[in-house]
Amino acid sequence: MEHIATWVAPIATTIAALMTASNLGTRITGWGFAVFTVGSLAWMALGLATHQPNLVWQNIILTVLNLFGIWRWLGRKAKLEEGAERAAEASEDTPGEALFPVSLLTSARLSAASGADLGACIDAMAGCGSGRFSYLVVSSGGVGGVGETVRRLPWKEVQVEDEKVRTSLDEQRFERLKPVAKDDWR
Repeated sequence: MEHIATWVAPIATTIAALMTASNLGTRITGWGFAVFTVGSLAWMALGLATHQPNLVWQNIILTVLNLFGIWRWLGRKAKLEEGAERAAEASEDTPGEALFPVSLLTSARLSAASGADLGACIDAMAGCGSGRFSYLVVSSGGVGGVGETVRRLPWKEVQVEDEKVRTSLDEQRFERLKPVAKDDWR
C-alpha cells in the first residue's frame, strides 16, 4: 500500500492543482476537488504507513476542505448554474427579450461572425446607474495568461445567443481594437 500511495499522492495532487488552477469551469473545478480528495487520502495512507502523524492530521483537514470544495463546485454551484440555464430557457418562451446568465461573460469563448475563435471573455463592464453593459473584456493569444492581449469590445458589437458570445467584427477589425493593460481597462 505504501508503494502505491507514494505514486498516487503526488500525481493526484498535481493533476488536481492543474484542474482547479486552469479555471475551466464549475464542473472541472469540482472534479479537481474530487481528485484532490483522492490525493489527500493517499497522503494520509502514506503518513500512516510511515508513522508521520503530522502528515495524517494535515490531510484529514485537507480532506474535509476538499469535500467542502466538491459540495461547493459540484453541488451548490452546479445547481445555481442549472437555475440560470432554466431561467434563460424559459425566457425564450415568454414575451420580451431573451435572458442569459451574466456569468457567461466571464468564461465564454468569443467568436467572429464567420465562426472564427477570437479569444476568451474575461469580464464585462456595466453602468452603475443604468445597468447597461458598456464593453466586454476579451483576452486573446498567449498560453496560460502569458503573452495574452486584452481588448475592450464595445457592447454594441456583441451578441449573445444560445449560450454563445459573438461579435459582428471580423478577425481583422477585432485585431485592430486597441489593446488595454491587464490591470487598467480604461
